[in-house]
Amino acid sequence: MEKLLEQKKGILKKILIVDDEFIERAMLGAMLNDIYEVIYAENGAVALDIIKTSQQAFSLILLDLHMPELDGYQFLKIIRSDSKLRRIPVIVLTAEKGSEVECLQMGAADFITKPYDVPEIIRARISRSIELAEDSIIIHETEKDELTGLYNVEFFFEYGKRLDEQLYIPMDAVVLDINRFHIVNELYGRDYGDCILQKISNSIQYIIQNTVGLACRSGSNSFYMYIPSDKNVKENIEAYTEQINKAIGDNKISLRIGIYTDDGSKFDIETKFDRARLVCRQLQDNYGTCFGFYNNEINDQEVYFERLINDIDRAIEEKQFKVFYQPKYNIRGNKPVLSSAEALIRWVHPEYGMINPNIFTAVFERSGMIYKIDRYVWNEVAAQIRKWQKAFGVALPVSVNVSRVDIFNPMLTKELCDIILKNGISRDMLLLEITESAYTENLEHIVDTLNDLRSKGFKIEMDDFGSGYSSLNMLTSMPVDALKLDMSFIKNICTDEKAYRLVGIVIDIANLLEVPAVAEGVETKEQMEKLKELGCYIIQGYYFSKPLPPDELEKMLEPTKEGK
Repeated sequence: MEKLLEQKKGILKKILIVDDEFIERAMLGAMLNDIYEVIYAENGAVALDIIKTSQQAFSLILLDLHMPELDGYQFLKIIRSDSKLRRIPVIVLTAEKGSEVECLQMGAADFITKPYDVPEIIRARISRSIELAEDSIIIHETEKDELTGLYNVEFFFEYGKRLDEQLYIPMDAVVLDINRFHIVNELYGRDYGDCILQKISNSIQYIIQNTVGLACRSGSNSFYMYIPSDKNVKENIEAYTEQINKAIGDNKISLRIGIYTDDGSKFDIETKFDRARLVCRQLQDNYGTCFGFYNNEINDQEVYFERLINDIDRAIEEKQFKVFYQPKYNIRGNKPVLSSAEALIRWVHPEYGMINPNIFTAVFERSGMIYKIDRYVWNEVAAQIRKWQKAFGVALPVSVNVSRVDIFNPMLTKELCDIILKNGISRDMLLLEITESAYTENLEHIVDTLNDLRSKGFKIEMDDFGSGYSSLNMLTSMPVDALKLDMSFIKNICTDEKAYRLVGIVIDIANLLEVPAVAEGVETKEQMEKLKELGCYIIQGYYFSKPLPPDELEKMLEPTKEGK
């Protein structure tokens, strides 16, 4: 029986009764000790000692005001100034009506009038005070991000709405993102990444501390600030950016900041941040500037992008997308020889006409819809390879794009194999191009996927090599069958000695990996000769041919048929 009482005692909430009158303490204890674990103290000094040495937290303190050594007023003042103890609710025990208001202003949760007469009312007041305090603790613990100390996004928006309702002042929305933060974590470790986040949050707190503004962390690498509008907003943002960069202290970390300035349109806080996020997103990979402001042109552009996303299924069904082919030539011998081609997508929209592929592919990549375009192209190209094979007896390999979203599709290998089987071509005819930047995300999974594809007979080409973030160490584990030099390398190869030497280094890397280097963007004979001199023998670019529709590329295949 004693053991059961001890177990029950261990799970009861603990209450501290502080009163110098023994009878008063005993009366309250008798009302409460069946539902709470009750501890007694005869004055404030003893109570403080009990609280600080106790190994269990108190759920509530019942406090008399008039006591020797340390009275209730002094005790209440002490615990309210302590960041840990102030969370314990205090109910004042008093017979003086005039003391009640003063104690409530000092932070007391409630009061109980002496003499004690109705136990049910006393128990209800105590239960309610404990419940409110516990709810407050839960809210306090969930409203702030544990790592940065900033608000979580849900509380941020709620408090922002209250600001708008109470102050009626123009407020600007600022969204700050860290570029390629996942790479920071992968290269330097999560502890370093957390340190960067804390430095940014400390700077943000400093920025808003003397304003009515709010700030929060939203997602892994995004921060929001809601700050009063200022006519010098551009200068302020520049100063904020400089301050945050200085706090970070690492020039490898770059930021992008989207700002919506309040123009009196009376938008709610969510709409403002939607627009600031839009600007921030458009700055991704734009290293010319780190911040931008929302305007109507951006809104019109977003509407346009949304229209493209909505039209994609109809465009695929109606074959509005056209596949063009840019030839690749082998220049090793005296005469260039057509060796393969690259498939390039074009969109002839019924309303907008020919849409720049850089625009719609970027939109589809951001929206996750790019996989639909990729599958369309794979099927079109495989069918075209088969058609040329039957018509001209030529097996012309064609490179097709494989996006990052495709790589994380567990059915990727099966889908590609099914396309190959359906069209009756060999797997080495469909060359799979993957941009170098894709290798920086979840490298282990990507390597496993590409090794699986290679084991099934597919060839892997790393596209845009030199424009991404691959380390030399990563190259040793990358399963590739060719390196495609980014066209920015080729542009100045004839006029800039450093560019020439750099291309030579990249070609040496390809040789070390025992894979061919492919140069794209070759526009002049001089560029071609420089590349041949360096040992690059697969050439693609306008010097030989622009991207062609299938029927025009066929003219290059006809001589091959006639010669058979």
